[in-house]
Amino acid sequence: MTTTRHGSATLEFPSDTEMLVTRQFDASAELLFDVLTKPEHVRVWFTGGDEQLEVCEIDLRPGGEYRYAGVFPDGVRCSFHGTFLEVERPRRTVATWVFDGRPDDQAVETVTLREQDGVTTMTSLLAFSDQSSRDSMFKHALAHRDDPAIAIDGQQASFDKIEDYLATLG
Repeated sequence: MTTTRHGSATLEFPSDTEMLVTRQFDASAELLFDVLTKPEHVRVWFTGGDEQLEVCEIDLRPGGEYRYAGVFPDGVRCSFHGTFLEVERPRRTVATWVFDGRPDDQAVETVTLREQDGVTTMTSLLAFSDQSSRDSMFKHALAHRDDPAIAIDGQQASFDKIEDYLATLG
């Protein structure tokens, strides 16, 4: 029987302005970095459902911008954009994070990859300027913080798609 890490992302709120998600993948940091940052890969997994992104633009360099837009499994059309502040291949990216549905609730997202024995741990830290911005963006996650399977169900689905997709690349 093949085991998976499906649904294994964890959720923490390290401060009143931050949300931290952690997940392990059975892949090298190099491969995971590519899957997280190259449009041909991101299009496949970002929505978490069977849909692919309609727009997936990534200029992976400090000062470069990204934009994602598509229809998500719940039928809602969403788009995100931001600017890369730091890119340290294959370990880390830091970028602004803007959900176009709530442009005033911006954050800085730091994604860090640490590989050990062929397993890469990814952390994604969203840091907002104030607690009300974080709370308005993640009411659902805060309400279900003790059950990450529910709290971050959309991210769980995307991470599960990344895991399945990585298996086809390795």
